[in-house]
Amino acid sequence: MSATRTFRITVRGSFDGLTDDQTAELLAAAHEHDMLRAEFTAEGHLTYDLAARPFFTFRFVDTGEAEEDILDATARAELAAESWLGERGYGFKQLRSQAQDMSLAPLGKRQRREAARA
Repeated sequence: MSATRTFRITVRGSFDGLTDDQTAELLAAAHEHDMLRAEFTAEGHLTYDLAARPFFTFRFVDTGEAEEDILDATARAELAAESWLGERGYGFKQLRSQAQDMSLAPLGKRQRREAARA
């Protein structure tokens, strides 16, 4: 039996061709999408600072059984980001993603200390 792997996927891009109303809508909701509140979630957490630059980042968490499952998880994350933007009519460009298998990530100092105790 293989262990469940956790994948963290970031999908980045930039808003493109937003109307004045869309820009105002995003600026009004900016407090919900602040970079300081960023987290990885199954449904994807969006962050942006539209007042500074037109870029956005979605953060997703997904799971799989094998290392290769990260490809499907990345495709799901990209599709979810595109759907979220499309449903709201937000134009975007330069969509790119990056994924990390957390089972392969090096342990931090606190994690190493906890693993040594176990």
